[in-house]
Amino acid sequence: MNDKESRGMMDRMVRGKSIAEWIRKIPVLGGIIKEEEVFWTNPGYARLQSEPLGMGDQIKEASDRLGRFASFLQEAYPETREAGGMIESPLVEIKYFKEKLGEWHGGEIGGSLFLKCDNDLPISGSIKARGGIYEVLKHAEDLAFEHRLINPGDDYSVLRDQAFRNFFSNYSIAVGSTGNLGLSIGLIGSKLGFKVTVHRSADAKEWKKTKLRSLGVEVVEYESDYSAAVEQGRKQAESDPSCYFIDDENSRNLFFGYAVAAERLKRQFKEKGIKVDSDHPLFVYLPCGVGGGPGGIAYGLKEIFKNDVHCFFAEPIQSPCMLVSLATGLHDEVSVNDFGLENRTAADGLAVGRASGFVSRTIEPLLAGIFTVKDRELFRMLSGMWETEGIFVEPSAAAGAVGPVKLMQTEEGRAFLQNNGLMGKMDNAIHIVWATGGSMVPENERKGYLLKN
Repeated sequence: MNDKESRGMMDRMVRGKSIAEWIRKIPVLGGIIKEEEVFWTNPGYARLQSEPLGMGDQIKEASDRLGRFASFLQEAYPETREAGGMIESPLVEIKYFKEKLGEWHGGEIGGSLFLKCDNDLPISGSIKARGGIYEVLKHAEDLAFEHRLINPGDDYSVLRDQAFRNFFSNYSIAVGSTGNLGLSIGLIGSKLGFKVTVHRSADAKEWKKTKLRSLGVEVVEYESDYSAAVEQGRKQAESDPSCYFIDDENSRNLFFGYAVAAERLKRQFKEKGIKVDSDHPLFVYLPCGVGGGPGGIAYGLKEIFKNDVHCFFAEPIQSPCMLVSLATGLHDEVSVNDFGLENRTAADGLAVGRASGFVSRTIEPLLAGIFTVKDRELFRMLSGMWETEGIFVEPSAAAGAVGPVKLMQTEEGRAFLQNNGLMGKMDNAIHIVWATGGSMVPENERKGYLLKN
């Protein structure tokens, strides 16, 4: 950007203020505009009391519903049998990667570092298997109850019968997606017999489109970004009363499906003897696109662990939609494009220009902060994870991996630790990098990603 363009950018108006005025009010926006990596701590981060946050009943309902579908999932997806039909991923300590991080960034990381392997979730190999599959199952249950095809207490394995496939084939599902949500919904929707249409943005990977079409899913492509794909999916549903729209921007069902992960993580902590309390703080680093997945998980974690857990979102430098949303307080009324960014990144699942207003407002007092990552750092993290641990994650899933370094070695991160009385407790800290996808990436794509480091 030359001087003339830079001056023009500063004069651009965003919601009644010039960008220069926004930067004076919120300095981190200056770094965002320059496409620098930034670490932002949330000034609205609240200390929680002991009472429930308010949506615990809905999360329990989601957990119970997934339990009812366990018999169906075991039959439909044999890879879930070992876990009793539960869609869950391992929690793995990554000691060697932790050492590599320390070498790269010139400092030791206190505490223990784990990977929550949603890159290896059953069925669709990404975090979207949680919320996306849950919402399709809920819709199927609602239809089956409405038409008295199943009753409370029935064995849901009957949904594998051809009669149910024939019934669900009278209904369709639409979704707008940059990739993994559409893949999850296409996989489970086609398995049940629904007609599924995925409205796909230009950012989504070709192999995901090919996989969906092989399942009989209709894929509609747009040259524009994620928001346009979502809007077209919404229009399709509005014009067809038999079509159910899964709204990644506003769906509470997706949110609650994601949030179930928190109670599962608590169970894994118990199995591994991991203690989380005021002397053993938990830090979780979650890649963020529109916000539903990381928002739901963060909400669930705060519901369970309260002030002993601190959640940070990771976003690409070109697509920091949640950071812009929360820092300005404008939520879904502002886009990264308003601040001169093009929303282009190799992390297709995070290529979102405008955050979910529902998630932004819900998570505002619960989120510790957000940091941004350059694409080249995503590939370095991806390659480092593979070389040290033999675990493959896709670029989107690598975004959170640098989180512990950002927290402990940036001025803003150290100030957060100091202000929250955490500085002396970091040797006992538990850090979790939440990996969001990777196991379904074709071999030739994997090789290409690994060569980009």
